[in-house]
Amino acid sequence: MPLIDANGTSIAFTQTGSGPPLVLIHGAEADHSMFDAFAVLLAPHFTVIAYDQRDSGGTRNPADAYGLDELADDAAALIAGLGHRRTHVFGTSLGGVIAQVLAVRHPERVDRLVLSSTFRAGTPPLSINPAVFSTLGALRARLPDSAAEIARYFFPDEHIARHPGVVSIFSGSSRTAEQRQRRAGILARPVAVDPGRIVAPTLVLVAADDRLIPPAHTLSLANEIGGARTATLAGIGHVATIQDPAAVARPVIAFLEEGASTRTIGGNSHERSDGRSPR
Repeated sequence: MPLIDANGTSIAFTQTGSGPPLVLIHGAEADHSMFDAFAVLLAPHFTVIAYDQRDSGGTRNPADAYGLDELADDAAALIAGLGHRRTHVFGTSLGGVIAQVLAVRHPERVDRLVLSSTFRAGTPPLSINPAVFSTLGALRARLPDSAAEIARYFFPDEHIARHPGVVSIFSGSSRTAEQRQRRAGILARPVAVDPGRIVAPTLVLVAADDRLIPPAHTLSLANEIGGARTATLAGIGHVATIQDPAAVARPVIAFLEEGASTRTIGGNSHERSDGRSPR
């Protein structure tokens, strides 16, 4: 992977396709590879830039602690360092939180914004879903034996039955103990972000079968972003870009390729990816 020095960090990234630039921001325990299949579907439409955050994949960063502000500044510096004034941005899970902070701290760098299976910046996940996050903490202490149990919080049972190989994603971590410690401290550092200050046209994707971040919370975040649109991914769990990249790509491509603003005056619009009206 090529590296670019940005914001004091050597950021590893991939770049594929052609067209308007689109930056993909991965989740907390992942790296850019979670977007491998997703990027293939996007590449005919966009120049797809998938990068590794600090202490992830091939990126190399200082040993200092960091939080969402630094991660958002990294993304902004990456965009500028690659020669773009602004790009579309897609963030999932923790990547969606970083994308929110990026859109508020560096609005000039974000064209259109897509937030997937994510939560409000500044809200501790433990307060969103206390039972699940407490259980996950205990399960991680029993890895690799608990990998199959952990997988059930990220993928629906039916998907795991058809694709048992996804369990291996959770069997261990390539990060060092120091890297894991810094990553664990990201959300503990204070961040002041008001989603209402996001000015980029925004699409919020809700995974209907997400057991990690309740869909209701993700929808509530959309309500705070002026004119945000939402789309529900039926039958999809938390790691949507791995479970069904095509189901995610369809609404993302449609939204990003719209010529006119998707903002709805006086409120949010909501649609389902399967074409049915939401209840």
